[in-house]
Amino acid sequence: MRTKNKFIVFILSMLSVFFISCGKEVEKIEESKFLFGTYIKIIVYSDNKEKAMQSIEKAFNEIQRIDEKYNSKSEGSLIYNLNNSDNKTVKLDEEGIKLFEGIKKSYELSKHKYDITIAPLLELWGFTDETIELSTLKLPTKEEIDFTKTFVGYDKVNISEDGILTIESPVKEIDTGSFLKGYAISKAKEILKADGIKSAFITSISSIEVIGEKPENKPWKIGLQNPENPSEMIGIVSLKDRAMGVSGDYQTYVEIDGKMYHHILDKDTGYPVTDKKMVVVLCDNAFDADLLSTTFFLMPIDEVINYVDSREDFDILIVDKDMNIITSKNFKYEEVKK
Repeated sequence: MRTKNKFIVFILSMLSVFFISCGKEVEKIEESKFLFGTYIKIIVYSDNKEKAMQSIEKAFNEIQRIDEKYNSKSEGSLIYNLNNSDNKTVKLDEEGIKLFEGIKKSYELSKHKYDITIAPLLELWGFTDETIELSTLKLPTKEEIDFTKTFVGYDKVNISEDGILTIESPVKEIDTGSFLKGYAISKAKEILKADGIKSAFITSISSIEVIGEKPENKPWKIGLQNPENPSEMIGIVSLKDRAMGVSGDYQTYVEIDGKMYHHILDKDTGYPVTDKKMVVVLCDNAFDADLLSTTFFLMPIDEVINYVDSREDFDILIVDKDMNIITSKNFKYEEVKK
């Protein structure tokens, strides 16, 4: 997929990678792997490099497990096989059932705007690995959009009490792109915490989890890029034991007749959402943050702010179409002066 730029800037202190704690040297250990079609990075601060490296490897193995098990783009996964088979039925285990419970909550919260059966519309616009770079892409006609919309509808996805997932015709496929990386990162964090890691940073660019703080009680700082000018930042967010999810109109796009069309589509109109440029969600785990950043992008701004302000477990920042910044009551960030 084409990306305009890395749309989160990581503000990590480069002054020193060694700290002294209780007489032991604390070192910064950093590893990256290519999974989910992107580079995922894990940073750990520890006074035991060998143990930290083992923990990081286990965390990456967990991310890979989820990629191979559920990713709709990973050949042989449960969802890939479901999408590419005439038999539109699959048995979910306990983990799969919990995943789809979260998806259903977002579907209902968004009044059915968030829909993981959106793939036919994405394909119509050219959002596939084979077509996204083509210079011959054409704007879909109203007739093409209306026809393609008949193949979209999460109401055709049913899960029985014993975990049997069935897709009813004419819906044919599920797309995991809006939630699965966040889920994988949240599970990787659990692996690190279970191994006793006290300070860590995990990112797939659009999804972040942090454990604790950096040495010397310094928070992890993440800079948010200006959606209209990736060389600039609009603010810096400090995180401790939280997750962040970001959805933006500049992350993945096609270019048709010199105009950019982003990949977050309103399934009712068949066109990209136009009232927002970026949504940033802070919460307790990257699965929810990833899921909700897309969900909230699809909802009216006032409705989103009212909902988040009624909760204590979410914070949100929205950049609207006119570059106004709107936040929930508890969202804290340091504004970057131009």
